Amino acid sequence: MVLKLYGYPISTCTKRAATVLHEKKVPFEFILVDLVKAEHKTPEFTEKNPFNLIPCLEDNGVFVYESRAIGRYIATKYADQGTPLLPKSSDLKAVAAFEQALSIESQNFDKFAQPAAIENGIHPLMGAPTDEALVAEYLEKLEPKLAAYDKILSKQKYLAGDEVSLADVFHLAHGALLVTPKRDIMSEYPNVARWFNSLLERESWKALSEGVKSVPVK
Repeated sequence: MVLKLYGYPISTCTKRAATVLHEKKVPFEFILVDLVKAEHKTPEFTEKNPFNLIPCLEDNGVFVYESRAIGRYIATKYADQGTPLLPKSSDLKAVAAFEQALSIESQNFDKFAQPAAIENGIHPLMGAPTDEALVAEYLEKLEPKLAAYDKILSKQKYLAGDEVSLADVFHLAHGALLVTPKRDIMSEYPNVARWFNSLLERESWKALSEGVKSVPVK
């Protein structure tokens, strides 16, 4: 049975999950949940995700929600195909570095990048004004975090070592929306710029340039 990804085409969290599907070369059916029509609040969708949030993955009757959990589910189930995004469980050092990198992304990056990205990149697409002062505030809070990233990335190619992992690709959906008319914060730190630009060039991310779409079985 083909996986079903419920979400909204320009949703950053939907894109996070879809990026992993593309990395792992997993075909899927994309099912639109129209946020404008509040379809995520219908009883039918609440049965899939009681928090009424997108995305949600359906795999033969199993429902997984939260984009990072979806990413990990896909990377684990399809470990033997596409890009290996998880460390080998037998390599304790690599597992520790990976878990650390996942925590860094959620607690030191996304805590500030998500609200800045939504305000700067998503609100205009939905017809809402951008609060530039609020964006600037969040970007300022992100500065010391990216300075720490720059030190880490001066010693290795990716956040968990020299191989790309889920921790890296999880940055794409919000990091790509941080460019403002006044600054491009991801380019202000040389090692961060090298790392993030390499992620932007991945085929998995390019495949989402026009939003999330179904990928049929070949």
